[in-house]
Amino acid sequence: MPEVAFTELLRSPADTAERLRSVRAVRLRRRDADDLVLMRADRLNGEAEVVDFTATLLAEMLRDDEGGTSAIRRALPRVLPWLRFLPEGSDTEMLEELTDVAVASRGLDTVAPVAQVLAEWRHTAEIYADPHLLSELTRDRGGDAGPVTFPSEPEAGSEDAR
Repeated sequence: MPEVAFTELLRSPADTAERLRSVRAVRLRRRDADDLVLMRADRLNGEAEVVDFTATLLAEMLRDDEGGTSAIRRALPRVLPWLRFLPEGSDTEMLEELTDVAVASRGLDTVAPVAQVLAEWRHTAEIYADPHLLSELTRDRGGDAGPVTFPSEPEAGSEDAR
């Protein structure tokens, strides 16, 4: 993805917009904030349609008792190679959660919930892939440490209230 400094967009917006004729999107680099992405609305709408189609297709294939589910299960480790680090049966749980979230996200104009599910499962696989980390996170800590108290609200006018 080509990059443009945010200040360049401000100086010559027409030049930056012209670049969008030949590329999917332009990354706007900002010095003191997260980068932004600029893309044409028709491309965004097209990508949203593809995401919607893919979520629907995935859900329907999983409902298909005549091979759709087995085809997805065979393909999944090639699409998400980190699945091999998850415990036995976790791939089924991940696929069900991913499908549910993808279908639920269809009319929201955001894929953030789907990306979140994938990130959470990928991080889980990272834990299982690291024996030391897995051991640390799953070791017996000697029982319940007791109730957790909520922090108290700072009093009005106190230094913490500001």
